[in-house]
Amino acid sequence: MENVFRFLENKTILITGGTGFLAKIFVEKILRVQPNVKKLYLLFRASDKQKAKQRMQNEVIEKEVFRVVREKWGANFDSLIKEKVVAVPGDIKYENLGVQDFNLREEMFRSIDVIVNSAATTDFYDRYDVSLDINTLGVVHVLNFAKQCVKLKMLLHVSTAYVCGEGEGLILESALHMGQKLKPTCSSKLDYKLEKKLVAEKLNELRSQDLPEDVIASAMSEYGMKRAKMFGWPNSYVFTKAMGEMCAGEAKDELPIVIIRPAMVTSTYKEPFPGWIEGLRTVDSVIVGYGKGKVTCFLASPTLVFDLIPADMVVNAMMVAMVSHAKDKKGSGIIYHVGSSMRNPINITMLRNFTFKYFVENPLINKLDGKPIKVVTGSLLPNMAAFRIYMLIRFIIPLLVLQLVNVAFFQYFEDLYKNSKKKINLVIRLVELYRPYLLFKGIFDDINSEKLRVKARESCIEVDAFNFDPKTIDWEDYIMNVHIPGLKKYVIR
Repeated sequence: MENVFRFLENKTILITGGTGFLAKIFVEKILRVQPNVKKLYLLFRASDKQKAKQRMQNEVIEKEVFRVVREKWGANFDSLIKEKVVAVPGDIKYENLGVQDFNLREEMFRSIDVIVNSAATTDFYDRYDVSLDINTLGVVHVLNFAKQCVKLKMLLHVSTAYVCGEGEGLILESALHMGQKLKPTCSSKLDYKLEKKLVAEKLNELRSQDLPEDVIASAMSEYGMKRAKMFGWPNSYVFTKAMGEMCAGEAKDELPIVIIRPAMVTSTYKEPFPGWIEGLRTVDSVIVGYGKGKVTCFLASPTLVFDLIPADMVVNAMMVAMVSHAKDKKGSGIIYHVGSSMRNPINITMLRNFTFKYFVENPLINKLDGKPIKVVTGSLLPNMAAFRIYMLIRFIIPLLVLQLVNVAFFQYFEDLYKNSKKKINLVIRLVELYRPYLLFKGIFDDINSEKLRVKARESCIEVDAFNFDPKTIDWEDYIMNVHIPGLKKYVIR
């Protein structure tokens, strides 16, 4: 295995999904540890070069994650970016990644050494046409683009560990094969080309009815959920990501392909500094809701293992895997689970206790009265039946009583009842949407990732600089001193 720093030197790398959380950390790490990289092409959805540059500046370079590089280079930081990073207008929904500039496209074909495909829509309830375009057909377009890159040494595709659907027990780092279904009883054929045709037909049907765009969007979201569940996946996100993997697997004999499957990605562990995060990710909505005193119960078995992994560890795994397989003449199509459930699991009870302890010691302040928000330990509801009983006793029965009182005596209770009912329906809908992960019973085997770690150590790879060993994480310290403070600083503000 070649030295990572040496491998990155003078390389040209294309990164799709340039505004994504992992992509930003990936770009920052390269510029920080190997500024002698030749060129970083970042693909942005934009109509021209100027708009792509604006997106890169506003949504990537100006972000806090580049603080360390910016401080290191000082007045020369802008020159570094101008020399090394190219904003490419395009879109993976289209052939040639939507790159219209012929000269730029030909230059990319001649010079690219590595492609990192991190573009994705991660919304569980996104429109099916959108998620299919990006997560599945986008992979096909990246593969076709990669085949024209004459110097290509590696195509690294970022997927998700949850392409397994609602798997149980030990989930292996096994490939998904074209047409594979998770529901054996389903007699329908799974083919992404057929899905594309069905999506087009569904859109035409909806638009022929002159429906408002929001109604069409909702219908397409429901259609995606329906198609996903029919084949055994819980939502259109993991369904379309699974089909994307199938497409990548079909090309493994033509291209050097590595697939990275991260579990639930959280804030940075150490690099470029601890706790950096963008938006509410994975379990963060629950943590923040808990700190605000709004979440007092949680649907989860007390022994549920949350497979959390800090973002910088995922990026480190991507880089080491990239170097490890860059000399493969043919793509092995090897898959790496990057998570913690196998070697250093954290369960829901631990997470609840750490979160409770943190907010007792560091309470959020109520904006209305300026007083500290008090939190309670919180109840764990082990299944949907327990959750429905809890909602019935805690909210629904009191609201029915309130409605009776309202009808008989106080008309002004009506709005309160309606608003409360909407909130309850929203909570139930969200719980149903996230139920497969709140009651997930799988453990992600990471034997390939462990072999990669061993290989790196034996080859004298810079283990500390590219650490992705979950055993090094002290969960209590990370949750209390890194992750939640990061949420407060960068998300809750």
